[in-house]
Amino acid sequence: MVTAKKGSYTGADIQVLEGLEPVRKRPAMYIGGVGIAGYHHLLWEIVDNSVDEVINGYADRIEVTLKKNSKTVVIEDNGRGIPIDIMPRFKKPAIEVILSTLHSGGKFEQGNYIHSGGLHGVGSAVVNALSSELIVAVRRDSAWNEIRFSRGELTQKLKKTGPARGTGTTTTFTPDEQIFGKQSFNPETIRERLEAKTYVHKGMTIVFNDEVGGQSHEFKHDGGINDYLAKLINDRMKMQVGGTFTLAREADPRMEIALAWTEAPEEFLKSFVNGIPTPIGGTHEVGFRSGLVKAFRNFIEANKLEPKGITLSAEDIREGLVGVISIYVAEPQFQGQTKDRLNNPEVTSQVDGVVRLALEKWFFDNRKSTENIIARAILAARAREASRAAVKEVTRKSVTHRTLLPGKLADCSSTNPDESELFIVEGDSAGGTAKSGRDRRTQAILPLRGKVLNTESASTQKVLQNQELQNLVQALGCGVGPDYKEEHLRYGKVFILTDADYDGHHISTLLMTFFYRHMPGLMRNGHVYLAAPPLYRIQAGKQTYWAADDDERKKIEAGLPKNVKPDVQRFKGLGEMNAEQLKETTLAYGKRRAFKVLIENELETDKVLNELMGKDPSARFRFVMERAAEATELDV
Repeated sequence: MVTAKKGSYTGADIQVLEGLEPVRKRPAMYIGGVGIAGYHHLLWEIVDNSVDEVINGYADRIEVTLKKNSKTVVIEDNGRGIPIDIMPRFKKPAIEVILSTLHSGGKFEQGNYIHSGGLHGVGSAVVNALSSELIVAVRRDSAWNEIRFSRGELTQKLKKTGPARGTGTTTTFTPDEQIFGKQSFNPETIRERLEAKTYVHKGMTIVFNDEVGGQSHEFKHDGGINDYLAKLINDRMKMQVGGTFTLAREADPRMEIALAWTEAPEEFLKSFVNGIPTPIGGTHEVGFRSGLVKAFRNFIEANKLEPKGITLSAEDIREGLVGVISIYVAEPQFQGQTKDRLNNPEVTSQVDGVVRLALEKWFFDNRKSTENIIARAILAARAREASRAAVKEVTRKSVTHRTLLPGKLADCSSTNPDESELFIVEGDSAGGTAKSGRDRRTQAILPLRGKVLNTESASTQKVLQNQELQNLVQALGCGVGPDYKEEHLRYGKVFILTDADYDGHHISTLLMTFFYRHMPGLMRNGHVYLAAPPLYRIQAGKQTYWAADDDERKKIEAGLPKNVKPDVQRFKGLGEMNAEQLKETTLAYGKRRAFKVLIENELETDKVLNELMGKDPSARFRFVMERAAEATELDV
């Protein structure tokens, strides 16, 4: 328990953070967190400033360079260049004020930018505050002008460094290790984000120089989001059903939409506002979905095509849909500085009306395609009904009381999901060890027998016929497939605990495939973890070390005194560890090692799962052959 200091509470106790100090004090308020997503968000802020110049017709080319150290990035555009003239009120160059003052910039009024992704006036200043070094060079008035900062503090005043042709801005920055630790930029993450921007802004050229991988990529897609839709469908490797709908509207609100139905079992939508991706969606997606469903139902009613004995839900209509929606809003209201969601309430009705009218016309003009899409929705509805029936049958037999939970489950005494954890353990032997080493109040153990069903292409009904997966569903209590309800989840953290060998990795992959396909909410909301038990125990005198793999074992042994001969024990499985060892390395809070499973790119995740776990063996053969040279050990 923490007790406040006794004494008076006066004005002297009030702290005012000035300049960029609030950003360094509370970075999560401005970039969402200091993990890998926040790290990359710094780059998106600078790139989006350059894109704003493109959106408004002042630039057409952006070049991004990731340096060999994978921590320093250079962003260059051929826009107008950040203003460098003196601001009379501050008696400083405008560029210095923009980079060192929150809520400063040229996007609060519409005279300079009709549409913009950055209206808060904090992006560049936040990047400056959270960078160990930031250098901005501006081409204006036939000269290069350069200014430098470190952790938000000015280290070199604006000065001319030489002659220049044209105009533009070049920003070089390195995220501060005091804030972010030893993280680095991911070239593939950058490449995918930059390429997506060239689809959304057709005609724009972005060059990505990846000095880490020694490659250079130039992206330009004159087909815009229509090309993007084709790429998404191709990457997901699901056959298209019916034709492709496109919409290009220049009137306010300006929007572009491309969509098609496929044989995929879920909806996949990419949305953008003023060129900024909105992964959490928002009012524009609500309007889009509402208009689409209304148009679909209006066509069915007008043509008397209602299916008998079944009702089409909105989810049935949208199942298999792949779409891209890009909208431009003069005064966007984003949820937070990371801009993951649009909140403008008026946008819902605007998009709804436009989409409904345009889709109704397309449905009537493309009757054959529309009938194929309707047939696909009816199949989805019937499959959903069958899945619900199967889930209800399992639920009826199981979940509400602990006495009806799986017999092998060693449950915890706590009923608070926020502190309760479930460890899914490979085999009864390891399960017995884990039961002895756990914290009985908050940690539950569920042993699984052997390798579970590969659920990549399995229906929910088939999944629930598998006893091991049925036990898991019952233990979690939140339902599966269309009946998944997060509020019924009995454990806030679900750990996959398998042996640290190839079979263990395979079982982990099968379980993650099950969660991703049939309980995606578990992964999207951060409930799934991979426990990392050690592969080696290294005894050196009185010191005990644990190594997760061969590389870590070699590093530990290299760091030992030369006169110490370590005793190395390799664990063939969790069952070889005693309860105290498993507790110390894998179960105990503060000592254990585990990895949270996050979905950074749903499209890439979907593609990889489809290739490696799907029915088509040729994709796996191709994967193995392409990477055969990388294999150093084979478990055969």
